[in-house]
Amino acid sequence: MDIFSSLRLPSYLSIPPFEKLEDSMGMNYHYNQNNQPCPNFPTKRLITWVLYALIPLALLHFYIFPIFPSQNPPLITETTLENPKLINPQPQDKEAKLQLQPTQPQCDYFNGNWVKSTIEPLYNGTSCGTIKKGQNCMVHGRPDTGYLYWRWKPENCEIPPFDPASFLELITNRHVAFIGDSMARNQLESLLCLLATKSQPELVYRDSEENKFRRWVLKEYNTTVSVFWSPFLVKGLEKSAASGLSHNNLYLDVADEKWASDLNKFDIMIFSIGHWFLHPAIYYEGENVLGCHHCPEFNHTEIGFFGVFQKAISTTLKRVKEELNGSDKLVVVTTFSPAHFEGEWDKAGACPKKEPYKLGEKDMEYMDTEMRRVQIEEVTTMAKEVEAVQGRLKIEALDVTKLAMMRPDGHPGPYMNPNPFAEGKKERVPNDCVHWCMPGPIDSWNEILLEIVKRWSN
Repeated sequence: MDIFSSLRLPSYLSIPPFEKLEDSMGMNYHYNQNNQPCPNFPTKRLITWVLYALIPLALLHFYIFPIFPSQNPPLITETTLENPKLINPQPQDKEAKLQLQPTQPQCDYFNGNWVKSTIEPLYNGTSCGTIKKGQNCMVHGRPDTGYLYWRWKPENCEIPPFDPASFLELITNRHVAFIGDSMARNQLESLLCLLATKSQPELVYRDSEENKFRRWVLKEYNTTVSVFWSPFLVKGLEKSAASGLSHNNLYLDVADEKWASDLNKFDIMIFSIGHWFLHPAIYYEGENVLGCHHCPEFNHTEIGFFGVFQKAISTTLKRVKEELNGSDKLVVVTTFSPAHFEGEWDKAGACPKKEPYKLGEKDMEYMDTEMRRVQIEEVTTMAKEVEAVQGRLKIEALDVTKLAMMRPDGHPGPYMNPNPFAEGKKERVPNDCVHWCMPGPIDSWNEILLEIVKRWSN
């Protein structure tokens, strides 16, 4: 018995009998029992079998394509194989899953707040050997520890705690270079302390006791980390007793070859400058003097430093683009980190705060806002230019200006020197309200850096 012989039509689908008649024109019509003419149809038997055939096809259709489908489509397997396999499986590999996920908006690290945390720092003043003495607040006797227990919380995302193993994996077989002034060095030393909790860096080169040019290797990962002293990024002659200059000379159209000549050796570059542009200086473009900043003893036009700072960033990024465009490199510009002096630098209590500013408690100063604006503008412009060229060169800002501004408690202050009040309170004592205690807020810079490196690596 086949499938059709077992079917019975319901009463509302039964076919009434027809009688065949012929009109005077010889046309054939069918009339039903109510004596109503119908157009000429195929025979009764043919129609019945057609209907019998359609019903199981309809049932099969609704079985495979239900009116109200379930959340997941049915999985069809090849049963002809010894081990059936899925024809339309859900993607199992990580890359396929990432492709199906909706694009997440990039984290805005600039806007957020400092929130209390119970997470212990990964290192301390005695466990890390690369902390500069002036930033080792613990060893120098700073009595409060509350500044260690805050985390930066952006408005629209989370920053995971620093994972040294992840960072080391990402920089395996790569060279990471920090280039700039003492803030670049401060961030570098923070990173080395964080990485040392997983793999101890070995110092393999230093230029002198000043430690302006140093290089470390992490042998397990075939990774190199370097620091290059270049406080303007462009060619410059610094004021110093040795040079006999009371001002800086800057050549704004020429990148500093101390780092630029090694560009092709770097895979990840972190540029960080700013505070040296506040010092007296004369500015050149080619052989021509453009003007100066705070130089009353010279017959030069006072032009300030915001435009000069922008020109230095622009020259730097143009040199990077010329040398590296189309290559697989990451360039990061850490934005300006504000100071927190309250009064004279050598007066007791120059930066006395013990907690971060609350959201809305303190506005950014005009100078800090302008320095950040210049950097963001130049990075944005150059990032668009390199994106238009095939390759993986990435230029991005590590935007720390606001989160740094909200941490007046994170500086060494008088503890830039060991035990400054061992002999009692003093009216005059040197203070560092520019650099950061280690451990301290600057470790958050490198938590954000890790997230930037992750995105680039992916």
